[in-house]
Amino acid sequence: MPNSSSMGQFLLLAFSDRRELQLLHFWLFLGISLAALLGNGLILSAVACDQHLHTPRDFFLLHLSLTDLGCICTTVPKAMHSSLWDTRTISYTGCAAQVFLLIFFLGIEFSLLTIMCYDRYVAICKPLHYGTLLGSRACAHMAAAAWASGFLNALLHTANTFSLPLCQGNALGQFFCEIPQILKLSCSHSGYLREIGLIVVTASLVFGCFIFIVFSYVQIFRVVLRIPSKQGWHKAFSTCLPHLAVVSIVISTSFFAYLKPPFISSPSLDLTLSVLYSMVPPTVNPLIYSLRNQELKDAIRKMMTGCFSGAIKCLSSGV
Repeated sequence: MPNSSSMGQFLLLAFSDRRELQLLHFWLFLGISLAALLGNGLILSAVACDQHLHTPRDFFLLHLSLTDLGCICTTVPKAMHSSLWDTRTISYTGCAAQVFLLIFFLGIEFSLLTIMCYDRYVAICKPLHYGTLLGSRACAHMAAAAWASGFLNALLHTANTFSLPLCQGNALGQFFCEIPQILKLSCSHSGYLREIGLIVVTASLVFGCFIFIVFSYVQIFRVVLRIPSKQGWHKAFSTCLPHLAVVSIVISTSFFAYLKPPFISSPSLDLTLSVLYSMVPPTVNPLIYSLRNQELKDAIRKMMTGCFSGAIKCLSSGV
C-alpha cells in the first residue's frame, strides 16, 4: 500500500486520441481563457481607475474578478499544454497545487457571493444604515475574512487528501486534479471517510450561505414589490438578477459535482460538470455583471475609448 507522496506523477484524462480533436480542444480552451482574461481584466481596470466605481458593490466585484482569474489560471493552462503537446502527465506537486488553488479560489468565490448578497440586502432593505454597515473598514474586513477562510479550507482539504495512501493506480478521470478523482485511488477507508467528512462540513457551510442568500432575496423582493414606480423595480432587479444568476450557476454545478451519488457518475458527466463549475462562471461572470451595470459599462467604454485615442495619437506621432 504505497503512500501518495511516493507517486511521482498522475495521469490526467485525455480529451481525445485524435490529433485534430486535441488541437480543437486547445483552441477552444485558448478562446475561453482569453475571454475570461479580457472580461475580468476590464472589470479590474475599470473599478481600479474610475472613482465612480469605488463603492462596496464594486469593491467586492473586483475581488470576485480576481478569484475568477485565479480559477481559470489554475486549470486551463495545463489543459491547453496537454492538448497541444499530447501529454497526460502532471507531477505530484503540480497536482497538489491544482487542488489547493482550485479549492482556495472556489471557497473565496462562495464567500464573496454571500457578501455581495448582504450588500444588496442592506442597500435595498436598510438603505439608511448602508454607510454604517458597509463602510470601508467593514468591507476590508469581510474581504480579508473571505480570503482567509478560503485559504484555511483549501489547506485542510489538500493536506488530508494528499496524506492518503493510494493503491488504485495513478490515472485520474479528469483533465485536472480534483479531490473526488483522487479519492477513487485511495485504499485507506478511514482517510477516505475523513475527507468525505470535510467535504460534507464544507458543503454544509456553503448550503448555509445559500440559505442566507435565499432568505435575503426573499426580503429584497418583498421590499422591491412595494416600490410604486417601474423604474425603481428595474433599478433594483438590475443589481440583483446578475448576482442571483451567478450564484445559481456556481452553487448548483459545484454541489452536483462533489455530492452527486456514485451510481450516476460517468466520465462524460464528470467532465461536463468540471467544465461548468471551473470554467464557465469565470468566463460569463464579467458578461453577466457588465450587461446589467450601466455605471460599469460606461467606465469600460470610457477606458477603452481613452486607450484607442492614446494608441491613435502614438501612431500619428510615429508617422
